[in-house]
Amino acid sequence: MLCMHERDIFDEKQETKSANYSCPMCRERSDYEVRWIKRTKKKNAPRNLNQNDLARFNKSRDYLVRVDDTLVCKNIRCRKRFEIPSSQSIVFI
Repeated sequence: MLCMHERDIFDEKQETKSANYSCPMCRERSDYEVRWIKRTKKKNAPRNLNQNDLARFNKSRDYLVRVDDTLVCKNIRCRKRFEIPSSQSIVFI
């Protein structure tokens, strides 16, 4: 039996998005570039799929996965690392 993987369903592409965060140490707000992996569903289903894999392919949809978990403060006096405050690391498109 053939096992289906994520790479069989999706095409991956890296992209960066700008987001505004404030450093929890110095409280200064700034724009940061956050890296994401964009997974877009392939147009056609792979061949030789069983019923379960075909249903999984049909239910799947495009989404983003955040690559960066921490940022470095842009304030020259601070420069401390902090975690991205959002608990959202996967976003469906």
